[in-house]
Amino acid sequence: MSNIEATAARLPEVLRKMTQLLRDRVALVTGASSGIGAAVAVALAAAGAHVVAAARRADRLQRLVTGIEANSGSAEAITLDVSRQESACAAIDAMGREHKHLDILVNSAGVMLLGSVADADPSEWRQMLEVNLLGLMQVTKTALTYMQRSHIVNIASLAGRVANANASGYAASKFGVVAFSESLRREVCAQGIRVTVIEPGMVATELGEHITNQRAREGLKERLQQAEPLQADDIAAAVLYAVTQPPRVNVNEILLRPTLQER
Repeated sequence: MSNIEATAARLPEVLRKMTQLLRDRVALVTGASSGIGAAVAVALAAAGAHVVAAARRADRLQRLVTGIEANSGSAEAITLDVSRQESACAAIDAMGREHKHLDILVNSAGVMLLGSVADADPSEWRQMLEVNLLGLMQVTKTALTYMQRSHIVNIASLAGRVANANASGYAASKFGVVAFSESLRREVCAQGIRVTVIEPGMVATELGEHITNQRAREGLKERLQQAEPLQADDIAAAVLYAVTQPPRVNVNEILLRPTLQER
């Protein structure tokens, strides 16, 4: 069984019955080549949406799309890097013109580079801000052109409400996502556009593998071993819950922690 098939098989039956709710909806998911983004793309496609999977790694995107289509879903891939704002926005504009509308935007692209302030490489702070915050903001601005009575879901983090040691740059970027999401919600709610911010605690994804600070990488690995982490599927289920509510309901915020994660 492929990863795509396994993910689809694990979706709760109540979510599998939501196919009609998202049929004919167009959903753009950034960061879709792995982790939470890939799981969200699979879940939305299983619920009937046409998924536009966007990320930097074209080979992984194509495997994702092939897997979705093998399970009777509808998907396409667009290669973009949200930190390269001009080219990313051009790709989203082209997608919007082709489909004429965008019903769901899930901003999932992100990077997590942990370490103390004293030992920090400022270029890593800049990278996190460009990807996690500025890229998300620019993608959203461009996508709004094609949205009406649509739904924006921003994947933030528990680090967007609890700032721990050795996560200053990451927390700053995710606090920014939470603030941006609330400000955006107030701007667009009169247009029937809903905004949800999702804040997961520890999740088993490849993000930790990108940490260059050895001490921080080992510390994260130890914490993941102490508390069974969330899985990407858990976050995908939260996204589905938010986007399948009646139009009168805007789930503003979802905070998820592993049961054993105290803080």
